[in-house]
Amino acid sequence: MNSIAQMLKLIRFPNLAIIAITQFIAAVFLINENSFMSAINNYQLLALISSTLLIASGGYIINDYYDIKIDYVNKPDRVVIGKHIKRQHVLIIHSVFNFSGIMLGALISWWAFGVNILAAFLLWLYSNILKRLPLWGNLTVSFLTALSVFVVFILYRKNLNLILMYSIFAFFISLIREIVKDIEDIEGDEKFGCKTLPITIGTSSTKKAIYGFTLFFLIVVYLVAHGLAIFWPFFIFLAAILSFLCFKLYYADKKKDYSQISLFSKVIMIIGILSMMLI
Repeated sequence: MNSIAQMLKLIRFPNLAIIAITQFIAAVFLINENSFMSAINNYQLLALISSTLLIASGGYIINDYYDIKIDYVNKPDRVVIGKHIKRQHVLIIHSVFNFSGIMLGALISWWAFGVNILAAFLLWLYSNILKRLPLWGNLTVSFLTALSVFVVFILYRKNLNLILMYSIFAFFISLIREIVKDIEDIEGDEKFGCKTLPITIGTSSTKKAIYGFTLFFLIVVYLVAHGLAIFWPFFIFLAAILSFLCFKLYYADKKKDYSQISLFSKVIMIIGILSMMLI
């Protein structure tokens, strides 16, 4: 049981649950699948969700594999590899997850097959190289987060505007959260030679960059989705909650402050997912 618990910890089970729920709700409420039962009985949707979860799990595993030393500084209680699961076993599990996810994508369509190959490659590239570079790692994770929403459109080919709006939402919320996490983890990242945004330009300038990304986020959402019937309540609420995040960020100066803001960003993402049922 302890091994199962450690494996679930390694693959970030709560995050995987959020991904699965997001894709399922998007299919039911944005694509307008006839009912929950219709979506559950759609083997292509279940294969899409399963393949996404397998690829994402592989990404979390390889990320922790490359980050053992950094995690011992930033988050020692989260370290699984080497303490609970052998390193050589981890690489085998990573390969099995990636191969299974890619093959499941092939059962759906060539597009899904290609997207899964791209996602698996980018997750490896991120873990090995990109996350240690300023902004590139953040953009990669944000792109893949948005892609996990947009891939539902690849399956159904319907309601592009709605799917695109939520893909943009996922991209920018993820980008803000990833940069905040870099500020939170600056001690361990700097110790092991990473060149993340806060290490490169400083915490103060990084905060300003987040403010800029937040403003750009609201502008893009307005341009893409202002024609929707429920747009204004959605937009006003989004602007208010992002303003509160920026307010908290302005006064943050301790590791625990950034940890709380990172958690709040995840709460915003969950609220966004639930709002699909209102759209």
